Amino acid sequence: MPRRRIRMGSLRRRLAFAFVLVAGLSAGALAAGSFFLVREARLRDSLSRAKVEAIVDLSLAGSSRFLQDQPPPEDFNVGQYEERGVHAILIVGAEAFPSDPRFDPLIPQGVRDLVAEGKLAYQRVSILGQPFLLVGGHPPNSDGDLYLLFSEQSLERDLDQLRNVLFVGWLAVVLVAGLVGHMLARRTLEPVARASRAARSMAEGMLETRLPVGAADEFGAWAASFNEMADALEAKITALSEAQARERRFTSDVAHELRTPLAALVGEASLLREHLERMPEEARRPAELLIQDVGRLRRLVDELMEISRLDAGRENVQVEEVDLLALAGAALRARGWDSRVDLGGEEVVLLSDRRRLERIVSNLTGNALEHGGRGVRVRIGREGRRAFVEVTDGGPGIPPEHLAHLFERFYKADASRTGVGSGLGLAIARENARLLGGDIDVWSEVGIGSRFTLRLPMP
Repeated sequence: MPRRRIRMGSLRRRLAFAFVLVAGLSAGALAAGSFFLVREARLRDSLSRAKVEAIVDLSLAGSSRFLQDQPPPEDFNVGQYEERGVHAILIVGAEAFPSDPRFDPLIPQGVRDLVAEGKLAYQRVSILGQPFLLVGGHPPNSDGDLYLLFSEQSLERDLDQLRNVLFVGWLAVVLVAGLVGHMLARRTLEPVARASRAARSMAEGMLETRLPVGAADEFGAWAASFNEMADALEAKITALSEAQARERRFTSDVAHELRTPLAALVGEASLLREHLERMPEEARRPAELLIQDVGRLRRLVDELMEISRLDAGRENVQVEEVDLLALAGAALRARGWDSRVDLGGEEVVLLSDRRRLERIVSNLTGNALEHGGRGVRVRIGREGRRAFVEVTDGGPGIPPEHLAHLFERFYKADASRTGVGSGLGLAIARENARLLGGDIDVWSEVGIGSRFTLRLPMP
């Protein structure tokens, strides 16, 4: 399973973003709440002042003869409100007398109805793009209604300035929070980054990597535990490496030591084979078994020698142009398997090592014949820019729990079953495949059969 690479910068950005988000939301909520509280207070204050002034104006207007006599006398001047910065609209019957013709709005019906009931009514309106507070009432002892327009332009300007100041302050808080959050996240996650780099170094083989143990906090305890784990891991890996080296030396030494006596045994077995026909019947069968065992021992020693050379890295690759289909056919004929194996597929030519390819094909086919027994097929083909050799059989199949161990040395799916195999054939085949830049995978199902597939790169 491919390892997922974790980027420390991504976690740092998420933590910094969370810090900025919390700070921004908090500052934004505080700024918005402050703005609406101030706005509401200022609007109430503006309304209170306007109502007080309106009540006074209504009382003064009620004492004027202008509203009691018809036609209006000349001593009442509606324009006098303009001197105080207030626009007035006097409505007597169906006739309106505005103090400024530009500010002669259509009085909302709801305000008119309240004034008609003798109440003091108000509503905020916009005239010529400017905000006004409209306050209307019925002057006492009069036949008309008086409506006053109090400008709230300065109030709106103050609120705009407050909103801008709060927004700039919120933006400053977010920027500062981003900087502080980045610094805190970087400082907080630096031990995690060091641990990640140390773990990566150990994964690359630098077992002496350790973490500095800093302050006596959680990260310090973590670093101490990591170092203890690294010490234990280094000790175990060193011990395993030494054991593996001893095993390889033992295998190589045993193979070399067996070659000389084995050569003598092979020669003696050859002489014995030549005299089998002249031997008594009761001695012939033991002699045949002896010859078979000597041949089996010879193959085992050859495979031990090859696996020790692969472990030591002394195997070279001789690259040449190879026709896979022709190579597989020659390998089957050389071993007398051409009558037992169905060979098919297409002609595939690639640059590789002929000897190693023949070794892989023969090992896979021999394994299928030994354990599958029937329906063995070898198919040659290509998949995109990769060539493949597929060896299938119709044997009993391999249980799933054994599939992951098939290419281990000396491993047998059925330990009680004996055969001519040494348990090294599949391991040698995979080592050779990887040496050629390819690999071997296996599929099997109990009761159906098995399939081993060699895949190799093509130019």
